[in-house]
Amino acid sequence: MGLFNFFTQEIAIDLGTANTLIIHNDKVVVDEPSIVAFDRSTNKVIAIGRQAMQMEGKTHDNIRTVRPLKDGVIADFNAAEHMIRGMIKMINQGKGWFFPSLRMVICIPSGITEVEKRAVRDSAEIAGAKEVYLIHEPMAAAVGIGIDVEEPMGNMIIDIGGGTTEIAVIALSGIVCDQSIRVAGDNFDSDIVQYIRRQHNIMIGDRTAEKIKIEVGAALPELVDPPTDFAVQGRDLMTGVPKQIMVSYTEIAHCLDKSISKIEEAILKALEITPPELSADIYQTGIYLTGGGALLRGLDKRIAAKTKLPVHVAEDPLRAVVRGTGTALKNIGNFKFLMQ
Repeated sequence: MGLFNFFTQEIAIDLGTANTLIIHNDKVVVDEPSIVAFDRSTNKVIAIGRQAMQMEGKTHDNIRTVRPLKDGVIADFNAAEHMIRGMIKMINQGKGWFFPSLRMVICIPSGITEVEKRAVRDSAEIAGAKEVYLIHEPMAAAVGIGIDVEEPMGNMIIDIGGGTTEIAVIALSGIVCDQSIRVAGDNFDSDIVQYIRRQHNIMIGDRTAEKIKIEVGAALPELVDPPTDFAVQGRDLMTGVPKQIMVSYTEIAHCLDKSISKIEEAILKALEITPPELSADIYQTGIYLTGGGALLRGLDKRIAAKTKLPVHVAEDPLRAVVRGTGTALKNIGNFKFLMQ
């Protein structure tokens, strides 16, 4: 067994709609956007991750950029397999020709169907994994924040990613009740694109929208320490000429309002179907926010006002899920909630 272990490389993957992270030997070794660029004529991979991200929206006819995951699940099987393989290669850079057999733990959304689960497993196996374990994202997030999930104590986790928002109540190392909705970071981006087009008559791309969300995105129209206005460049729809406007956080708060309300509804629904004993626990422990959406200014305050419960934002929320997946990888034998 010792020799076999020597040849086995263990990695934990957070396969996200927006970003893919890989942990190897307790370190985050890959943190790249989930995007692949292909050459149209030969169908070869030109770039993966950050490099491909820089090409997005700026390509000519011969290059196509693909986001293999949509709404948290694999939409383009072939591209996903290329992406996983390319990112695993990033770990082994300069290690020579030797490819060890891989053991992977991959996290998946909790509202995923069997077919979608199968797609994740198959693409991992085609990319070279010998053993694949799956873990639900809210579970991984809970472990990543440092909650003891095996206790008979209820905790509520909200993981707002790129494609899905996962809301789950966790106790006794299992998910008691969950809501998984496909309203998350990508929806915020498209809301911003539509708003700027409607309000200012300017066309912007998805990457610019994401930049706006990061720089001046907010969930509340009044913030204590507001971010400064952000300059946005795009194409004027009236004249067709590039133009710049200034966007303030209050505008973005108004345009994200609908999507955030949907998330709030799902949170209330999850609280509604929670067993009363666990509701009592959640009243004490509060709600934990993880994922990139947790970084939206004022979102914690807004959810706290809606539910009247304490809301905690995890530190480094973008990496909470992958940290939990890494912990699960170390304790493969002990964690019962890993699915084979």
